[in-house]
Amino acid sequence: MIMPRPTAAQLAYGSCTVIFSTLAMLLLSQTSSGAGIAVIAVAALLLGLLVAMTVPMPARSRVVAMRKPATADREQAEEPVLTQS
Repeated sequence: MIMPRPTAAQLAYGSCTVIFSTLAMLLLSQTSSGAGIAVIAVAALLLGLLVAMTVPMPARSRVVAMRKPATADREQAEEPVLTQS
């Protein structure tokens, strides 16, 4: 199955989520160890991916051919043509 390309909105929301959630978690946890920072970075990336995937995709536009109902064609054919004499 072919995966569609991400839209600009998905990239923007995902990137902002990663940046802001990383900053917030680092400030709130006050960790200074490498393992703690790595866990926070991975969690922020997963959160950003989740946010990017839940942004709705734009609906595909479909071209629908419109046809007249069959009764409209018959009514036009049955109408008398008025001519001036």
